Amino acid sequence: MLWIKNGYVMDPKSGVEGKKDLLIEDGKILKIVELGNEMEIAHENVMNATEACASSKEKECQVIDAEGLIVAPGLVDVHVHFREPGFTYKEDIQSGARAAAKGGFTTVVLMANTKPANDNTETLAEVLEKGKQTGVHVLSCVNVTKGMKGEEIVPMEELAEAGAVGFTDDGVPILKEELVRNAMKRAAAIGMPVSFHEEDPKYIENNGVNRGKASEYYGIGGSSRDAEITLSARDIEIAKETGADIDIQHISTKEAVELVRKARAAGYANVHAEATPHHFTLTEEAAIKYGTNAKMNPPLREEADRLAIIQGLKDGTIEMIATDHAPHSAEEKARPITQAPSGIIGLETALALGITELVDKEYLSMMELLERMSAGPARVYHLNAGYLAEGGPADLILIDREAEMIPGNYASKASNTPFTGWKLKGRVKTTICDGKVVYQDVGPLCE
Repeated sequence: MLWIKNGYVMDPKSGVEGKKDLLIEDGKILKIVELGNEMEIAHENVMNATEACASSKEKECQVIDAEGLIVAPGLVDVHVHFREPGFTYKEDIQSGARAAAKGGFTTVVLMANTKPANDNTETLAEVLEKGKQTGVHVLSCVNVTKGMKGEEIVPMEELAEAGAVGFTDDGVPILKEELVRNAMKRAAAIGMPVSFHEEDPKYIENNGVNRGKASEYYGIGGSSRDAEITLSARDIEIAKETGADIDIQHISTKEAVELVRKARAAGYANVHAEATPHHFTLTEEAAIKYGTNAKMNPPLREEADRLAIIQGLKDGTIEMIATDHAPHSAEEKARPITQAPSGIIGLETALALGITELVDKEYLSMMELLERMSAGPARVYHLNAGYLAEGGPADLILIDREAEMIPGNYASKASNTPFTGWKLKGRVKTTICDGKVVYQDVGPLCE
C-alpha cells in the first residue's frame, strides 16, 4: 500500500481540489481522505489511513509526505515518437518511457512512422509488448495508410481489435481526399480517432521554418501557412460529413485555430486539436536564434499565431497539449538547416513550460493546464486516464509548483531542444504509475 499524505489534490476531470490524503493499493486509488479543518476530524482521518496501512496485505506501507506539493493525475501525451522499431539510435521505447516518467507522463501514445511502419498487427504487437516492459502506459496509434504511402487504407478494424488507440500518418500529409473520407467513415464506425499532419507540400519549399522572417534569414523557401490552413479546412469539412473524431495535430496557425473554433461552435464536437509547448512558447525568431534545434514541422510561426494558440487553449478550442516529442541525434541536428531533420524533444520540459508560459502569465489556471495535459487528451482518445477518483487508476504526479526547473541532463537519448538551460517554474517531484513510483526527483520526499 502507498499512502500519499498532506498533498493538495487537483482533479481536472471533476474540478475537485483541496488538501487530501490518498491511499493506493493494487494499482488503484483505494481511498481519497478529506483533511478537515478541525484537528479532531483530521486526526480521525489520519488514524483511519494508518489502520488501512496496517491492515494492508503488503509487508510495509510506503508513505510519501506531499506537504506543499500538488497531487495531480499522471499526464497524458497523445503524440510522441519513440523511434522503435527502426531508429533506436535516436530513442527507444525504454528511454522514451524514462523521459515520460521524468516529465510526469504516465500515459503516452506513440506515432506510427517507424521502420517498418506500424501498419500491421505484428509490428503493433511488438511495440505494445515492449511498452508493457516500461514503468508507464505505452499505447500506440497505427498508420492510416499502408507504408504511409497515402494509397491504401490499413485494416482498421483488425488493428483496433489488436490494441491500437488511433490512426495517423503523422509526419506525412494524406493528399487524396476520397481516401481520407473513406478512412474517416471506417474510423467513425469503430469509434476511433484519426489524427492528421496538415501540411500540403505544394505550399512548402524546404520545410521546418516559417515562410517569412525565418526563411528570409536562411535564404530558403520555407513553409507557407497555407500548407496547414488548406488541409485543415478540407479535413474539418470531411469530419463534419462523416462524424469521425479527428485531431488536427500540432496546430500552428491562427487561421487553423479559427477553423477548429468555428466547427466546434457549430456543434461539431468531433473536431479536435492539439498544441505543442514549443508552438505556444516560441515564434519563428527562435528558428533564427537556435537554428536546427528550433526546426520542426509545422514550423514556429508569428507572434499572432502563438497568441491565437494560447487563446485556443484558454477557451477550449484546443483541448490538448501534446509534445510531439521527436528525438534526433546530435550528428543529425548538426547538419545545415536544409538537411537536418525537423523536431525537438518535449516530454521533460512540457509541464514546466506550461506553468511558466501559461499559468504564471495568467492565460490558464493550474487546473486548466492540468486538464489540457491529462483529462482532455484522455477524453479525445477514449483512455481510462487523466483523473483521480476512488477505484480509478493510481497514475499520478506530485508537482512542486514553485520550484525552479532548468532543462538538461535528459532521460531521453536525445537533447535536441532550444529549451536547454532555460529557467522555468515547476518540477515533477514524483511520478506514480499503477501505484508504483517510477520517477523521483532528488529530495527527501519518502519516509
